Amino acid sequence: MSTVDAEGVALVTGASRGIGRAVAIDLARTGFDVVAGMRNPDDGADLADLVGDGSGSIVVTRLDMDDPATMDIPQGLRVLVNNAATERQYLPVEEVEVDEWRAVFETNLFGLVELTRRAIPEMRRGGDGVICNVTSSSILVAIPFYSIYRASKAAVSAMSETLRCEVADFGIRVVEVMPGPVDTDMLARSDRIPEAVDSDGYREMAQATHTARRAIAGMVIPASVAAERIRSIILDGHAGLKHGIDDISISLLDA
Repeated sequence: MSTVDAEGVALVTGASRGIGRAVAIDLARTGFDVVAGMRNPDDGADLADLVGDGSGSIVVTRLDMDDPATMDIPQGLRVLVNNAATERQYLPVEEVEVDEWRAVFETNLFGLVELTRRAIPEMRRGGDGVICNVTSSSILVAIPFYSIYRASKAAVSAMSETLRCEVADFGIRVVEVMPGPVDTDMLARSDRIPEAVDSDGYREMAQATHTARRAIAGMVIPASVAAERIRSIILDGHAGLKHGIDDISISLLDA
């Protein structure tokens, strides 16, 4: 099958803003019954109105990637978009306490794994499904002071490779989307001199990192465009594992 029907239930994490919000709206407009997961459901109060009269629907639910008690798997789940993620200050490895690593990995990796392992049995019962893990094109190139975020996303990437092998015989596909610059709150917050500028011996590197970061200004794509491309990947029954969705991520993958 080359194209998957846009129907059934889709669960999107981190749907209160950014890529997750755009994906939730796009999938609902396309025909899915979307469950939009977020820590604070009030942040999604307008989502149903934004979907409008699309062929699908959208409901908001509380979903905290750090709290397994909030991880309810909807019956009939066909698509899981693991998008929720967090990051911390941009500091050199030598200055980051291990508790900071644990906090980021709790959300970006361990929470994602817990939700995914709960979702797989429901997809197996249905005989098909798509698990879409949103990582980052930053794992394809060395970037100073992004070690925690990049490491957490690289771990998800490695897990995705293994998971794709494990669940293929159940009719479940695994795809990894590796965004570059997408117009989101997280991208906006990254437009700053890394906190490492105040660290002994790292000032020049921090300044150079910020200069390089600012060079992407003309390459940013809207979250709605990113969502359309992610939806196309989800619906492509022949899609491979790893995907870029903008010029930078596509070029890095090609390289």
